[in-house]
Amino acid sequence: MKKSFWALIAALTAAAAFLRFALRGYAWWGYLCLFIAALMLAHRFLPAVLWRVIVVLTCLGLAYFCFVEYFIIKNARTDADAGRDYLIVLGAAVYGDQPSLTLVRRLEGTKAYLDAHPETVAIVSGGMGKGETITEAQAMHDWLIAHGVAPERVVMEPKATSTQENLKYSFDLIRERGDEPQGRVAIVSSAYHLYRAKLMARDLGVSDAAGVAAPWGYFFVMLNYFIREAFGVTHLWVFGN
Repeated sequence: MKKSFWALIAALTAAAAFLRFALRGYAWWGYLCLFIAALMLAHRFLPAVLWRVIVVLTCLGLAYFCFVEYFIIKNARTDADAGRDYLIVLGAAVYGDQPSLTLVRRLEGTKAYLDAHPETVAIVSGGMGKGETITEAQAMHDWLIAHGVAPERVVMEPKATSTQENLKYSFDLIRERGDEPQGRVAIVSSAYHLYRAKLMARDLGVSDAAGVAAPWGYFFVMLNYFIREAFGVTHLWVFGN
């Protein structure tokens, strides 16, 4: 019994390390493995009273997690919309000068929307992060042009380093063009990210931004990001960013 218990703890810890450090996009599955291992250790070694407290706190945490996920999942789709004048495309990682799979999915959603709405202008937003040799905006611009989008329909915003800045700087660009973003903007992002993006847009004074969900990537990678997003939404609710 003891050997099998410690073997399971070791297996969960090894799986957590592998998912966190050896694979990209599975980190929160790794944290889940560590959490399960911690619960097993707590059940085995803590006094019964403390274990009951942990069970209650875990149940409350799970209930809160489901509450947050309700809003995330409810908004994880493209809103019914007749078309907006501006499509803000939120950046994601670029490896060197190549867009990551997450960013490619967002660009595929952008291309589909632009094809369906020929008058819409895309604002591709994102600066240069670690490991990137060009800005995310430039990588998105190049991908869209290479896939047949007319250059005059793609406006670059190359400074933003966060979602809040993506939106703020893009709204500023719209105003510089003589327009107001209210009533004229849709936001392209990964499905799990749309609820938080629309909340940030509302905080910046654009209360009716539509969401455009990028196509899903690998199923378990997407679930990883849905888990992570609950913590991002909580941070936004508590701290406003």
